[in-house]
Amino acid sequence: MQTFNHLITTRPHEVRQVFISDLHLSPEEPALVQAFLALLDDCLALPVLKRLFILGDWFEVWIGDDAYLTLSDDARQTHWLTPLIAKLKQLRINGCEILVMHGNRDFLLGQPFCNLFGGELIDEPHMLTIGQQHYRLEHGDALCTDDKKYQFFRKIMRNRLTQWYLLNKSLKKRLAIAEKMRQKSQQNNANKAAHIMDVNDEAVIQAVANSDALLHGHTHRPDIHQATDDKKRYVLGDWRLLNKDARKPTVSAVIGVMITNAHSDSNKAKFELVEFKLQV
Repeated sequence: MQTFNHLITTRPHEVRQVFISDLHLSPEEPALVQAFLALLDDCLALPVLKRLFILGDWFEVWIGDDAYLTLSDDARQTHWLTPLIAKLKQLRINGCEILVMHGNRDFLLGQPFCNLFGGELIDEPHMLTIGQQHYRLEHGDALCTDDKKYQFFRKIMRNRLTQWYLLNKSLKKRLAIAEKMRQKSQQNNANKAAHIMDVNDEAVIQAVANSDALLHGHTHRPDIHQATDDKKRYVLGDWRLLNKDARKPTVSAVIGVMITNAHSDSNKAKFELVEFKLQV
């Protein structure tokens, strides 16, 4: 796997699509926010970039679009999301589609927020053709079927009635609920065997049955696996702060890129995993 300090160095005239997941952005981790802004700067410099996919857990927690949309103009000026929205909007103006998928942390993210920068919420799974292969894209938590408790929780949280109930509570109450859920999740995960929180092999085989390859995040275990004899499973990485206490911390993320040679047709496009590494 190749490592680049800037995405622009990886054959800029050949990068057509970029795939990221598990950024877990929050005001408590400004280095991760700065790394994402740097990636967007690189995307803005890619001359033929057509799509940016964000495959879930874009934010560490999302309690509803109204947490930002109801802010006054003055409050937005200093909000940590505002520079992010401005760069995404410019990317969309440049002709790059921005496609966002829900994760297990930001399932309350809505189209109204995405409208601020011209983005589009997409359902999972999402089917995408790369070259002559059909890729199935999803966040990845639905594949962790050995974790029965989590799957039950996921089913409840993805229910429209549950989400309606949560979104009709005050922002203060939603924030308290989110914090309680996060603490409980951390406690539960600390007592689970590692394999339970990874994907189930049978679930992967079923997921890839009608496609040529599977691409997901969620597990924070970036790698390329042989899903079946002739099909691969690509796992995007979480955005990691490698040396948090350093004066200039380093952020690392394994991301996906779809490459097309400038002199070949789209049928010869290929998918690669690369490490995006940035000293903030």
